Amino acid sequence: MGFGLQGPLLEGELVRLEPLERRHGADLAVAAEENRGTYEFTWVPRAEEVGEYVAAQLARAATGRLAPYAQVSVATGRAVGATSYWEPRCWRAEDRLDAVEVGFTWLGASAQGTGINAEAKLLLFRHAFEVWGVSRVDLKTDARNERSRAAIQSVGARFEGVLRNWSRSWAPGEDGQLRDSAIFSITAEEWPGCRGRLEERVERFVGRARSLVEVGEEG
Repeated sequence: MGFGLQGPLLEGELVRLEPLERRHGADLAVAAEENRGTYEFTWVPRAEEVGEYVAAQLARAATGRLAPYAQVSVATGRAVGATSYWEPRCWRAEDRLDAVEVGFTWLGASAQGTGINAEAKLLLFRHAFEVWGVSRVDLKTDARNERSRAAIQSVGARFEGVLRNWSRSWAPGEDGQLRDSAIFSITAEEWPGCRGRLEERVERFVGRARSLVEVGEEG
């Protein structure tokens, strides 16, 4: 039997990655309707589409090729976005995972820039490299999406190149068209250094969050 992706609960100080369930739908519908101008090249469901979106992700999960998560803010307890493990590759043995992609990622506008993305990546990468023992983690985005490319590079992934006409476009008005995809990766050899930098970055966000709480308590 081949490797089937099953993502466990992953907990940090800013974000808790919970395996996606239908109960997350109401929160995701709210998050998805925040400033949608930040999405541009990333498809994010409208509020009325969230039920169908969750069902589709769970159907993909049933194939063993996707492990979808709700990104839950520890501060509020509300789901503020989604992410997934995706495209498992087992080159050396059917039951040993060699590589996996992190994708299907989006965050509501209010959760962007808070450290949630950085810590979510830290949790996902750490589990992939240190528990599953993968040799590489992939990330990709629309080659035109400068915001997404910068976010991916900010968590330590290395740009490998652009694959032309690689997948369907999610950009508004481009139904039925193909897009060029910018490909990034982190290898097992690079992971220790990447982990250290990510941990330092997350700790800065955690420190800011603690300071805000302390100011609020004093007020």
